[in-house]
Amino acid sequence: MYKWTIVEESLQDNRLLNELKITSIRILKDENPEARWHIYNIYSSYEDVSELAKKIKKGWYMYFWFDREVIVVFENKIFELNYDDKDSWYDTIQYWLSIGLTLEQLDFIID
Repeated sequence: MYKWTIVEESLQDNRLLNELKITSIRILKDENPEARWHIYNIYSSYEDVSELAKKIKKGWYMYFWFDREVIVVFENKIFELNYDDKDSWYDTIQYWLSIGLTLEQLDFIID
């Protein structure tokens, strides 16, 4: 099973969350209610990854990890990388920047 982190606001339809095994939820403490992201930690199978890629909003991402293997999912685009091998991040970073995300937003936190 892969662990993954997803921001509810990144989903085209948040009812998808009802079908997943949620292990924790965190809500950011921003004063502005529209800026309060709902962050879920979830377990899912590898097979679910491509299906979830179809349900993410344009300009957002989610990521999954198992041990040091990380799968980064954008709308209809999936990258696989090794967390410890920064060279394996190259294609992901190039795509990341091409859709307007900044390097400051690149924060694959795995535990």
